[in-house]
Amino acid sequence: MSKNFRLALILIPVAALLIALGYWNIRPESFMERQASAQADENAIDFYVVNASSVQYQEDGKRHYEMTAAKLEHVKASDVTLLTNPDLQLYRGTEFPWHVQSERGEVSPEGEQVELIDKVRVARTDAKGRPTILTTSRLTVFPDKQYAETQQAVRIDAANGVTTAQGMKAYLNDSRMILQSNVRGQHEVR
Repeated sequence: MSKNFRLALILIPVAALLIALGYWNIRPESFMERQASAQADENAIDFYVVNASSVQYQEDGKRHYEMTAAKLEHVKASDVTLLTNPDLQLYRGTEFPWHVQSERGEVSPEGEQVELIDKVRVARTDAKGRPTILTTSRLTVFPDKQYAETQQAVRIDAANGVTTAQGMKAYLNDSRMILQSNVRGQHEVR
């Protein structure tokens, strides 16, 4: 036998072994694992705060809002902040704040939009001691625009009765609400 033929007999099985090992390490399942880990990285929390509390004041020194949350988590990839049990006292410089609560919340980057999710409750008592309570399952708030909206069912309990509707637009500066559809009300005449 020639020297080249013997060398080929030795190298061919070694090459086949290396190819098999390479395939084993580059199997299709490994690509799916990498994709799954990349998706997990998109939802990675880069920091969190337990028992978060924040107070913001207006330029004139009056309280603008006080916010607490059982937990605050920041998603690195999307720059969204997730809130657990957010509780907000929205003063806007007045003595009678709007008290906003929900089970969960999502704050967009730069805080331009806040999505309140599950058991949303907005309550306020006016100067005459009359309570107003608004409940819904989801509410989108645009803090800088002093505007909130929902497409979900809304219930408003006020001193003079109860109003329900499907969908609402609320202009907080004007204390004005526009109910979208299926509006029903029960009111006491005094």
